[in-house]
Amino acid sequence: MHRTLKTFLFRSFLLCCTSLTAHGQHSFSFNNGPLMARFQDSLLMISRQTFDAPSNTERFASNAAFIRTLVNALKTPYSYQYGFDSLKNISILKSPDQKFRVFTWYVPLDDGTYRFFGSIQMATTDGKLKLFPLIDQTEQLKDAHAVTGNKEWFGARYYEVLPLVQAGKPASYILIGWKGNNSKTSKKVIDILSFEKDGPLFGKAVFDGPKGTKPGNRIIFEYNRGNSMTLTTDKTVNMIVFDHLAPMAPEMEGNFEYYASDLSFDAYKIVNGRLRLIENVELKNEPNVMDEFYADPKDKSVKPVKKL
Repeated sequence: MHRTLKTFLFRSFLLCCTSLTAHGQHSFSFNNGPLMARFQDSLLMISRQTFDAPSNTERFASNAAFIRTLVNALKTPYSYQYGFDSLKNISILKSPDQKFRVFTWYVPLDDGTYRFFGSIQMATTDGKLKLFPLIDQTEQLKDAHAVTGNKEWFGARYYEVLPLVQAGKPASYILIGWKGNNSKTSKKVIDILSFEKDGPLFGKAVFDGPKGTKPGNRIIFEYNRGNSMTLTTDKTVNMIVFDHLAPMAPEMEGNFEYYASDLSFDAYKIVNGRLRLIENVELKNEPNVMDEFYADPKDKSVKPVKKL
């Protein structure tokens, strides 16, 4: 679709992320709050311009300026300590162990689809910038469930990050995000982030489904765009709880334009570094109302089969 423009944005992002060591060679305490506040004001203005732009070309051009400004801001020594609290159009999540934070956002396109953008900033003891750009390659992935690196990212706007600990192994992280999709359906995703010596990896065979099925690398939900879906954590029971999606009529099976919640709930329970599917659970916690990516159950009078 926008192959030339996508290539330009990809190269621009990588160019912005090169030569980072040349900046911030000296270690000193974070005292750049006023400078970072000015960067934040610029980012806020550019973000608004991106969403208000009337065409794909103008949105992508404005977004490229946003990326350049963000990378320049992050080059500031000890920028990891600055929260960017005013940037509401992008998600900024810190890992529970404070080892990294992930920036993710999207650009809406004229045809009802979305392009996702992001980066992972690692915490460093000397305040220098260590940054991994996330390049959305959703359209180019032959297998949406494949394990990929940061340059073949299955893009999403993440809104939760959780630890996934396996005894004797480096920590991985559960990422829960809104994927968007097109004018007919929306998607959400549960992904796994881990780190190898070459950088971030997305996807890991830790999702255990029904007996006899192979473990999955990531979970993708798709449903009618006019509906909503709850996908959130219940920390009291160590579960990721979500609406069970079903076709509105049997003959619509497999056509996700006609999928919605059937008012029951399933969950993935985190057990020994794996996620085990449990069907028909009762949602007890209140969905987070911070943004539009959560949704309330439609009918509280319907009683699911199993109770936690």
